[in-house]
Amino acid sequence: MDIRNIYCVGRNYRQHAAELGNAVPEAPMLFLKPTHAAVTLEDGLLRLPGGQGEVHYETELVLLVGRSYREGITPDELFSHVTVGLDLTLRTVQDGVKAKGHPWLAAKGFRYSAPLGQWLDYPGESALSELDFGLDRNGVNVQRGNIRNMVFGLAELVAFTGKTYGLGPGDVLFTGTPEGVGALRDGDELLWRLGSRTLGRATVSMS
Repeated sequence: MDIRNIYCVGRNYRQHAAELGNAVPEAPMLFLKPTHAAVTLEDGLLRLPGGQGEVHYETELVLLVGRSYREGITPDELFSHVTVGLDLTLRTVQDGVKAKGHPWLAAKGFRYSAPLGQWLDYPGESALSELDFGLDRNGVNVQRGNIRNMVFGLAELVAFTGKTYGLGPGDVLFTGTPEGVGALRDGDELLWRLGSRTLGRATVSMS
């Protein structure tokens, strides 16, 4: 499916903000990734840039917009599909640009920085809240989250994003990552899931 805008929500889980020493925002904090960041990993390889410091994984529930935003639209009306993806971050680069007050694009927007799992039909917010999402790294669970624990819920994210920036078919929303982020290494085996379903798996290749 064609992807248009890729919206990402920063610091939407309190414990993740705390582990990085960041304050929880008073309103949704959004940033963008280029469409070239999105990749489905059909060959099973997650290709990451080497020589730029640590690359961190951030596992997130990802939603696909199926219709145009209008004031008062609900998440169940707006979203058509759901998956789990990774908001990959060049953490060393991010620390540098943050210290200088520069935009995050260099740290968040590199090619293949938004690997996506298999898309599923959106089941509704209530059903989705019964499903944890998570990431296993080399057979060990390193992240687990649930939308019930988000600082800003789906309705708040829809209203803020739609009113401020616009939302339409093909737009993608990364909803934030729980605690447990960490650096990836060459050869790491990754598996991410929603509930009991595995939606993606990849081997890390640093180059």
